[in-house]
Formats: sequence, structure tokens, C-alpha cells
Amino acid sequence: MSASLSVSWSSVDLHATQTPVRDEKLSNTDLILKCQAGFKPNRPAFAELVRRYQSHVDRLLYHLAPDWQDRADLSQEVWIRVYRNIKRLKDPVKFRGWLSRIVTNLFYDELRKRKRHRSPLSLDAPFMVNGDAISWDIASDAPSPTQDMGTREFYAQLQAAIAELPEAFRTTIVLREIEGLSYEEIAEITGASLGTVKSRIARARQRLQTQLQPYLDI
Repeated sequence: MSASLSVSWSSVDLHATQTPVRDEKLSNTDLILKCQAGFKPNRPAFAELVRRYQSHVDRLLYHLAPDWQDRADLSQEVWIRVYRNIKRLKDPVKFRGWLSRIVTNLFYDELRKRKRHRSPLSLDAPFMVNGDAISWDIASDAPSPTQDMGTREFYAQLQAAIAELPEAFRTTIVLREIEGLSYEEIAEITGASLGTVKSRIARARQRLQTQLQPYLDI
């Protein structure tokens, strides 16, 4: 009897010392698992998930649809879709790619509904490019006003050139060079074959290089 009581009290004491880990301290995988655990996603955990990945969604929408004025509304729709479907994600490690697929699918859904109308691009709009194919080194050590203007003009032309690519080319080059996704991930997101993805990226790079060659030769 005493042994039984001892075990019982030990269990109670152990349970009492355990405190839940705060959502902001959870790893991305554990946070997603917590969102998947209940009948509906845990709201504080989901809010933390949004906080961590909002910039990813905004950046991807910006480069897919640089001239759309309602990207904030599209971002909201992305998270509504995530909230409704997060339980379908089988591997939490692949959340970022899954999220990118939702953004891309929403972009194509909206594209079918509207007639595109391009507005002038701002020279002040930030633009980041990663990857060997379209990453050019530009001197930045105390540039003169003329050099600074040339740099701004170059990146404005680069942004405009990407915006003018056919939708399929633009999507693949953005996912590859800006988001840094693998060819396999892009194929999964876009529903295209691996060969098609590689071909689109190669052709997109060639178009960009041809269009920007005057700036590269300076």
C-alpha cells in the first residue's frame, strides 16, 4: 500500500513540475505539429506560425505579382487556406515548400480571374536576387551619384525584366533564384515535369541576360 502511494505521489509531483513550452520557443516542426493536433489549429500557435512565415509569403507574392495592388488581401487568403488545410500536410519539415505551393496556386487562381494591367515600377522598390545565374556584382564602395543612379536603374530594369517574363517562366525563376528552391521542389509546386522546370529556368535566364546585356557591358 505504501509503495503504491509513493508511486502515485511521485507521478503527481513530476506532472506538477512540467510547464508547457511557449509557442515562440518551439521549433518550426513542433509548432506545425501543435497546429495539427486539435480539431482546429491552436490559435496562439497558428499566430506564431504566421509571424514566422509572413515575410516569406509577402516576398513571394511581391515577385510573382509586382503590379498587383491587393497583395495584402491575397496574403490573407493564403493563410485562410493554410488554416483550413494544415492537417493535410503529412511532413511538417516540408511546410515551407507546401506554403509556397499554396501561394503559387492562389496566384494562378487569381490570374485566371483578371486581366493583367501593369503599372509603372518604382525605382525605390526593394529587389533581392540570389543565385549564380542572375547575381551580378556591383561596386558599392562610396559610389558616385552617377554610379548610384546606374545601380538603381539596373535593378529597376532587372525587376521590370522579370515582371515581363511569361507567367510560367517568371514563376520558376522566382522560386529558383529568389526563394532558393530546388528543381524538384519547383516541379512539385508548379505541377510541371523536372525537365520542363529546367527548360523554363534556362530560357528565363537567357531572356534576362539578353535584355540586360547593355547594362552588363558597362
